[in-house]
Order: sequence, then C-alpha cells, then structure tokens
Amino acid sequence: MSDKIDFNDRMLSLGLARVSEAAAIASADLIGRGDEKAADQAAVNAMRDQLNKLDISGFVVIGEGERDEAPMLYIGEEVGTGNGPGVDIALDPLEGTTLTAKDMPNALTVIAMGPRGSMLHAPDVYMEKLAIGPGYKTDVVTLDMSPRERILSLAKAKKCNSKDITVCVLDRPRHQTIIEDVRSTGAAIRLITDGDVAGVMHCAEPNTTGIDMYMGIGGAPEGVLAAAALKCMGGQIYGRLIFRNEDEKARAIKVGITNFDRIYSKDEMVTQDVIFAATGVTGGSLLPAIKREVGFITTETILMRSKTGSIRRMIYRNPTK
Repeated sequence: MSDKIDFNDRMLSLGLARVSEAAAIASADLIGRGDEKAADQAAVNAMRDQLNKLDISGFVVIGEGERDEAPMLYIGEEVGTGNGPGVDIALDPLEGTTLTAKDMPNALTVIAMGPRGSMLHAPDVYMEKLAIGPGYKTDVVTLDMSPRERILSLAKAKKCNSKDITVCVLDRPRHQTIIEDVRSTGAAIRLITDGDVAGVMHCAEPNTTGIDMYMGIGGAPEGVLAAAALKCMGGQIYGRLIFRNEDEKARAIKVGITNFDRIYSKDEMVTQDVIFAATGVTGGSLLPAIKREVGFITTETILMRSKTGSIRRMIYRNPTK
C-alpha cells in the first residue's frame, strides 16, 4: 500500500538533510582519533535513528555491504516508520572512514533517496567508473576508450589543450597503468586516498574544484551514489561491474543482474528523480569541516533535488550537550 503513495521529494528533502547532518555530528568526536570502525559505527547509528523517524517505507539498496559482521545499514534493510511512500535509499554513513580517523580532507556523510525501483541494486563488488561534468555531448568519453583517448576527446570538446585537463584517480596500485597513460598526454592527476563519491562530484563543479574527469576502479555501491549526485548536479557517469570470482557473480544474480558486461549510464543507474544530501565531516573542496565552538557544533550540508535541479547549502548550528 505504501508504494502507491507519491514520492514527495520536496517534503522529504529536509528530512534527508537531517539524516546526513546527524551522521556527521555523531562522527565528529572521532575525527583524528585513529579509530575507523568507531567513527563508522557512530555515523551508522545516527543515520539509522534519523531514517526511522521519517514517514517512509524505505529499502536500503546501497548500504554498508552484504558481508559486514557489524550491525551496519546493510543492503536490504528496511527503514522508516512504514507510513509513507516506498523509497529506495542509497547511503554511505561515513564516506572516508580512514580520512576521518586521520583527519584528512573530504570525508562526508552521504545519502540519496528515490521512488521504489529507481536505483540500481548494485552488489558489493568493484565497478570501473568514468565521469565528467555537465555541458558535453553524450559519449564524448566512454569506458571503451583508453585513458589517453578520453583525455584527448575531452580536451577537444572543451576546446583546450590536454595539459589543461585534470583527472581525479584513487591512489591504488591497480591504477598505475591509467596514471601513466593519462600523464603521457600532459594532463594532470589529483590522487585521492579514499572517497570516490566526492571524487566524482568534483567533476560537476570543475571551476570550483579544478577536476575535469574521474576515472578508475572502486566500489559499485559508491558508483550508484555518485550517479545520484550527478543526476542532481549534471554531468555524465558510466559504470561497468567487475567480477573477480564466481561468488561475486552469484551475488549479482541474486539482485537481478545477469549481463555481466553491461555498461551503465547515469540514467540507468538512477532511473527516476532523486534527492541527495551530503554533509562535510573533514574539510575539502566540496564542503567545509565540522566546526566546533564553545557550546555549539556547526555543519554544512549540500541538499539537491534532481527534479528541479536545485542545490542548497545549509548551515546547521546545533547546541552541544
């Protein structure tokens, strides 16, 4: 019955911002403390608590994974009061647990919500990803191109030299070939240690972040979250699932994926209008860090609706207990 209630994105968006803010505030005491698991668990607990206050019949399609032993917000978990629309939820209660533990830039709390059936049920496997910002023709870059070809094609579309292109890449040994190929064009690379949802989001605001493209292999769940962000901000993202063994293929089949070679576009990963919220934990190019003052804690949240293309930045100053 709840599935028949309209997804009122306008009314639900403020509630989603509160969910993201609560997770960030809960993790604040763990910034720089060296305990990744404690920081993650604090964010999870706060996010779950706030989600269960919303009048939704929520189903977590992108969560903390299928295999974690800790009581996380797992794929398939049901949240909300049950008295509202059926919704898909994609979340990362703390994107950048290592970043938080080490007080390094760009740790965020991230959550997206859309009507039931609107998001790809990506299994907990790897995904090859490629993203650029808004304003370009479809397929100006593709996953079938080499990294070098992508740089040259984007530079041509942007009407600039390849030396003026900057690519964001996760700093992993598996990306060494990509890094060498990109640098052979003269393009610059910004290496990040974690947080590829933020990495993809950087592409949507190149004038602010200095990032034109994101490429590399990371988690598939984060790919869907990034697609939800670009659904609101504009831009293109492509993803191809990578399976390392039969167990991972079996998990894909379990969620309805049978074409193991398919390339998913943004609108195939997120098929309907969504709302998206992210709150800064440690400071970065997208959002400032949580700020502590005597008696107060202040966060900044970016809240977006794909239906209207609206992007709000919300500052929340909350008294500490």
